[in-house]
Amino acid sequence: MNALAQPAGGERAEIRAQVAAAKTSFYWAMRFLPKPRREAMFAIYAFCRAVDDIADSDDPPAAKLAALAGWRRKVDAFYTNEATDPLTRALAEAAATYALRREDFIGVIEGMEMDARADIRAPSLAELDLYCDRVAAAVGRLSARIFGAPGDQADRVANALGRALQLTNILRDLAEDGARGRLYLPRELLEQNAIAARDPAAVLAHPRLAPVCGAVAAAAKQRFAEARRAMAECPRGTMRPAAVMAAVYADILARLERRGWRDIETRVSVPAPLKLWYALRYGLL
Repeated sequence: MNALAQPAGGERAEIRAQVAAAKTSFYWAMRFLPKPRREAMFAIYAFCRAVDDIADSDDPPAAKLAALAGWRRKVDAFYTNEATDPLTRALAEAAATYALRREDFIGVIEGMEMDARADIRAPSLAELDLYCDRVAAAVGRLSARIFGAPGDQADRVANALGRALQLTNILRDLAEDGARGRLYLPRELLEQNAIAARDPAAVLAHPRLAPVCGAVAAAAKQRFAEARRAMAECPRGTMRPAAVMAAVYADILARLERRGWRDIETRVSVPAPLKLWYALRYGLL
């Protein structure tokens, strides 16, 4: 990159306020990063939130895809020193400082395009893995570089932890996604359990839903284990935010398993004091 137009302090504060207002586990996990890295992560969050809001909007598919194409152009702009708004200036600064790859930003957008084209219903295992790679692992690959891990190590953590987090999200949001007409449970697992329906409401009411969800939960736990092994190989301290996120989401997964798969309308979350405990426990390692 050439000389970079950096975001002003007020612009950074606006991005920071957006993340704080969301009250997500992400915010707790990032609090222990040094300020420059934390500000870069807040810009990544704001980018992800912007494209996710497009994919989840009630606009017709063509409008969603057009808006996401606009974000492709914005990514090109901040890689050619042509960023013109607060968020893209912050992203340009983060990309230059931490050697973030354009392909990972585009991967996130491609994941949103999968949701935008049509409601995903019972994807194949391969399609689900691609979706998880784009909407979660790609975010992790951007994030882990900001945390300070070397590239190969960063990718190993991101590829495992991103999938673990996304599979947990899928199980947590079954009812919410179903109401949107979406069903991310993989086709092969439905077929193995004699579930022929593809309509989300029918699948979620099926008496064989539990073993399908149990298999997805087992896959998520395997990914959490892979992520912990990969984090242990990273330089000390670089994976603190990832460790916090892993702890919070592993807790969510355990709560989902205890709740079971009949009363999926009951929202599962980790209380704020416990999130703070995880942040203190893993953020100060």
